[in-house]
Amino acid sequence: MSDIKKIKDEFISKIKGNLNLDQVNKIKTDLFGKNGLISSQFKRLGSIESSERKKFASDLNFVKDELQDLINKKIQEIETKKINKKLENEKVDITLPERPFVCGKIHPVSQVIDEISSIFSEIGFSVEEGPDIENEYNNFTALNTPDNHPARDMHDTFYLDQKKELLLRTHTSPVQIRTMINGKPPFKIIAPGRTYRSDSDQTHAPMFHQVEGLHIDQNINMSHLKGCLNHFIKEFFEVDKIKMRFRPSHFPFTEPSAEVDIGYQIQNGKIKIGEGNKWLEILGCGMVHPNVLKNVKVDTKKFQGYAFGIGIDRLAMLKYGINDLRAFFECDYRWLNNFGFDPLDVPTNYRGRSR
Repeated sequence: MSDIKKIKDEFISKIKGNLNLDQVNKIKTDLFGKNGLISSQFKRLGSIESSERKKFASDLNFVKDELQDLINKKIQEIETKKINKKLENEKVDITLPERPFVCGKIHPVSQVIDEISSIFSEIGFSVEEGPDIENEYNNFTALNTPDNHPARDMHDTFYLDQKKELLLRTHTSPVQIRTMINGKPPFKIIAPGRTYRSDSDQTHAPMFHQVEGLHIDQNINMSHLKGCLNHFIKEFFEVDKIKMRFRPSHFPFTEPSAEVDIGYQIQNGKIKIGEGNKWLEILGCGMVHPNVLKNVKVDTKKFQGYAFGIGIDRLAMLKYGINDLRAFFECDYRWLNNFGFDPLDVPTNYRGRSR
């Protein structure tokens, strides 16, 4: 018992000292480790006389529990001091004014793509996507564009190789080709995305955005095309009536082809869509050329349809009063702060979105 009391008195004195966590853990090992002092005393039990063994074991367990309790309290004390010190050094002054919060804005192009997709999805169109880098076949040949067409010239198209087999797509119409090659009619899709042409001025940019539409089914005709576009234009510009006319035009991939004009007037220095005796060209369209359908293995005796292409950037300019296309791509936060849209204030409907 004298050995146990000696161990107890010695280590109680140590534990009460000014220790750090490593020093306490060392004491714990010295006492209760595999070869610790308390552990060694338990190993002696077998050699003690049976008459004294019970009392020795009881005294030893009492000392063990007392020392373990002191060690645990010491560890808790050290950790509490550490936390309190950290709180003192890192305390937050709740009387300070709040930090400034800057909310980003949705770019007008992203906003208009969302609005267009919402409108067309409500009348059964799905959204398809394709790569910006296209092959010559999907971009030109499959779309019935002849070899001598001006669009194939180097000064109009960004080619990526000497053989002119790869290029930055000049429109999103190749998505129509990919969709028809990989599926079976009927097709009813729109394809918004980036397009590229070698052009740059106030109303043109080397990179811009288009949305192509395609509807292939049995018994589709020009009246379906007119009804679809009439619905879209009224919904997009949020007007109840729209003056619209089709002017004969030519595109290699549609026959007959048309340019679509809408009526407008200038009111208080701003364009008002839907009224007036002035005309504004807004998109190109037509019935899909039979050669295009043959190139994608669609039976022209059973199926026909229409297609249209709209400049997304141009729509954004018209709807939101933006007069220079180049500003879309200049990454000027002041411009975006003025023309962008608050992501935290977007209604569930595409109509009436506030800036």
